[in-house]
Amino acid sequence: MAHSASLAQAVKLRPEPESAPAPETVPGAAPAGESVAESAAAGLREGAQHVAWMLSSAPLQGARRYRFLLLLRFALINLIGFALLALAQTHGWVTLALAADSTHLVVVITLVFLAGLAHCAYRIVQTSRELNRAKPFDPLVPSLAADFLAKTRGRNGESRSILVAALRLKLTQRIAVVRHVANSLVLLGLIGTVIGFIIALSGVDPQSAGDFSAVAPMVSTLIEGMSTALFTTLVGAVLNVWLMVNYHLLAGGTVKLVTALVELGEEHAGS
Repeated sequence: MAHSASLAQAVKLRPEPESAPAPETVPGAAPAGESVAESAAAGLREGAQHVAWMLSSAPLQGARRYRFLLLLRFALINLIGFALLALAQTHGWVTLALAADSTHLVVVITLVFLAGLAHCAYRIVQTSRELNRAKPFDPLVPSLAADFLAKTRGRNGESRSILVAALRLKLTQRIAVVRHVANSLVLLGLIGTVIGFIIALSGVDPQSAGDFSAVAPMVSTLIEGMSTALFTTLVGAVLNVWLMVNYHLLAGGTVKLVTALVELGEEHAGS
């Protein structure tokens, strides 16, 4: 009995065998049951998928990057223009031009310019929005591109050319108002020149040229007329250049829009 108890106590005191440690996994090594070749093939597949995704999203990222680029150029050009106008005002030139014009033609020319600039800004926003909708094109969004594709669907090449010519004429006619307003600024300046010379010559009396008391009023009228003639011409010319720069920017955006619509129509011609 004592022998059995001592045997049982010896069994309990004997240490249990330690379990074998789990094999450590080395970072980058292939998992158990998978060969090195299979791991390399999986890595190549993942890399190829990543490159394909980057290539497919590159045009979309480029399109998003250049969204409203036309509108940004318009804002930059007019920001420079108004900065130069503020610089002229600091020298007193704007106040001098307004005060020297007794006919108020400078104010009329300025108001006509602002109306033309506002219309140009409206067309710039429209053109920029249509360019964004054409690149990339979404058929679910109502746009000029969707209307053009609906008209060209199922037509032959000659019929599509006629539609493109009609579209180009329509868009060109839509922005021609800005060019007409810009040209009218020069005409208003020339009208101011003629009126200024009329005012200057109307105060000159050859019979009173020898009277010293009458010379001073004649000189004053002459200076007033010449000031009107020069300042109206200057303001009309400067504002014409300013508005024509905006017009050429709008015309370039319109050409890009027509080109994008034609490319889109030819791309979906067979669908």
